[in-house]
Amino acid sequence: MTMVAPKTQHVARLSYQDKTIDLPVYFGTDGPGVLDLQELHKKTGLFTFDPGFMSTASCKSEITFIDGEKGILLYRGYPIEQLAEKSDFMEVAYLLLYGDLPSKKQKDDFVLSINKHTLVHEQVISFYRGFRRDAHPMAVMVGVVGALSSFYHDSLDIQDPAQRHIAALRLIAKMPTLAAMAYKYSIGQPFVYPQNHLSYAQNMIYMMFSTPTAPYEINPIWAKALDRILILHADHEQNASTSTIRLAGSSGANPFACIAAGIAALWGPAHGGANEAVLGMLEEIGSIDRIPEFIQRAKDKNDPFRLMGFGHRVYKSYDPRATVLRQSCHEILEELGIKDNPILQLALELERVALADEYFIEKKLYPNVDFYSGIIFKAMNIPVSMFTVLFAVARTVGWISQWKEMIADPMQKIGRPRQLYVGKPYRDYIPIDKRQEEN
Repeated sequence: MTMVAPKTQHVARLSYQDKTIDLPVYFGTDGPGVLDLQELHKKTGLFTFDPGFMSTASCKSEITFIDGEKGILLYRGYPIEQLAEKSDFMEVAYLLLYGDLPSKKQKDDFVLSINKHTLVHEQVISFYRGFRRDAHPMAVMVGVVGALSSFYHDSLDIQDPAQRHIAALRLIAKMPTLAAMAYKYSIGQPFVYPQNHLSYAQNMIYMMFSTPTAPYEINPIWAKALDRILILHADHEQNASTSTIRLAGSSGANPFACIAAGIAALWGPAHGGANEAVLGMLEEIGSIDRIPEFIQRAKDKNDPFRLMGFGHRVYKSYDPRATVLRQSCHEILEELGIKDNPILQLALELERVALADEYFIEKKLYPNVDFYSGIIFKAMNIPVSMFTVLFAVARTVGWISQWKEMIADPMQKIGRPRQLYVGKPYRDYIPIDKRQEEN
């Protein structure tokens, strides 16, 4: 698939000291334009300073578009709301990987290709036995996913499109198996092999919750909700973990190592760990009658308490993924009943209070996708430590799509951010017997 070049070029003029230079301005299909700063240092001796890269476009991409002001999320041009309602995760995976929705035959062939790779090498089991039982599943995933490169030598040549493709299929197929194994290992139960007649979401549930000693019936409400969560988390443009994968991949690292790096970045509570933080917050609040107290604390600028799962760094209006997931959340809670679960009752009451509070309405601090996914996972009896792991399972599709796109991009270079050095200036070495102790 050939990447489309940026559209219309304009010019921005920059004056610095006695120099004036013209900087090209490019516009993509949608969204803000970009200044081309590739010649900035050469022409002015300056670098840009942009902590967090909040105003920096590190690449061009055809995969995902976000308009945070309008609450828009598109996969390959398709609105997330339509995909979540009408599609399934395997179809969305195909879309992200190949650029278009599949025909029925293309989808069937794709699912068959994925199913061929759901098993992991039996020797991978020995990796799990090297971890403590109480190891965080994300720590386990970083290790075992990176270790896949030691098993699949036939898909490490990143310059070979066929090898890149087989690596992508393997990663998408094996992530649920590895994730379920991490969970089973943590609770001391035997690993459960995948069943390829099940859907992607059904297989995830089956491998996590079934045992070899009894038949297991998959709750269709759970499967539907998980499939939707996987779709909503499949990609999200150049976030921290995706940028990590692109940066690691720019060095020529193999895809398994790159995805392991992405998992490590996703683990942070400010990124993929946010839905874990939602449950932690609910447990801190403790009971419905304490909600007004914590609402007031959230409004107090001098109080470090924050309402986790409300607002979003990118979306300045409602998170479109949360709009979709809110429906699934209420469906699954209604189906399962919440009378005996005080945490879920607390979550729904907090949602109601916050959505009616003028402060949160004015600040546009609406419940986000992490709020609802955390509640759904709790209702499905998924342990909090597995929340981010399931996020990684979903995001692997986007990660590997972004990685493949980067490798095929002729403009791709090894990542090398610059810095503003504020340390000591040049100084000569002083022999140890002549040094003065610093206060």
